[in-house]
Amino acid sequence: MAKLLAACEETIIHQDEVVAARSTLIDRQTAMHLAQIFSALSDPTRLRIISALSEHELCVCDLSVVLGMSQSAVSHQLRLLRNLNLVKYRKEGRIVYYALDDEHIRELYDRGLAHTIHQERMEA
Repeated sequence: MAKLLAACEETIIHQDEVVAARSTLIDRQTAMHLAQIFSALSDPTRLRIISALSEHELCVCDLSVVLGMSQSAVSHQLRLLRNLNLVKYRKEGRIVYYALDDEHIRELYDRGLAHTIHQERMEA
């Protein structure tokens, strides 16, 4: 059964609340960058890459085996994640190792995963 959306029955502007909300509103450029990050994380393959890298530094060869994908497909996804500073890399000789860019990415992933697991339990 679909949930009904609640809506105001009267149009009343609460000026204090509007002012408070505007004072914490992010600017358009920040919102666009954040939307790009969430867009990148909306892809199941990229989320699985983030999952694999959340605990392990892995090279493309290893990631391709873990994910059951071609190295080319994994590299394509990593390029997008790297361009958004979600993953970083380091070279060791001829091998390139990937890891999450920083703890913020791990926290974002962990919180999203925790919310998803919570929602799945609530629906069961």
